[in-house]
Amino acid sequence: MRAVPDADVLERLRLTASTCTRCALAEGRTQVVFGVGDPGADLLFVGEGPGREEDLAGEPFVGRSGKLLDRLMWEEIGLTRAECYIANVVKCRPPNNRDPAPDEIEACRPYLAEQISVIDPLVIVTLGNFSTKLLLQTTRGIRELRGQVFERGRARLVPTYHPAYVLRAGGEAMAEMRADLVRAKRLVAAGRA
Repeated sequence: MRAVPDADVLERLRLTASTCTRCALAEGRTQVVFGVGDPGADLLFVGEGPGREEDLAGEPFVGRSGKLLDRLMWEEIGLTRAECYIANVVKCRPPNNRDPAPDEIEACRPYLAEQISVIDPLVIVTLGNFSTKLLLQTTRGIRELRGQVFERGRARLVPTYHPAYVLRAGGEAMAEMRADLVRAKRLVAAGRA
């Protein structure tokens, strides 16, 4: 049986992260984009890092990628963002939306690890290469890993494409991401049974 999540612990962690200066990303951020959703969620999405719109709003996945993610979550899983939890590998926007550097990922790793520990989800969906490689501790890419399910502690991990990639790539990538989200939905249902 899952423990009841301690929302106070998550809030204290968010407050700590809000003043973080562990890496150079702190210098250019508007605000830390910690995460959003239900701290007791069975399903956790982990992306790469905030973009410009997320940095301004203080919430992950609010731009075009976020609109696609919201739509696919609803269509394939039947959940809104309030019924799951969404976080990123790095909590501050890399300049010009560049990829996060290894030292930046390492600086934020403890925040994500604690988020996962507190939320204790049944299923983690990694969105793209950075979150997949970090949480699976692999150098293998998302194209090779998606379509599979991995054990990560008590949770099942389902790698899929980042919504920004799907927006660029179109039909086949969209169908594959949809299939991955259906896989996540089934795993959540099985974990609740």
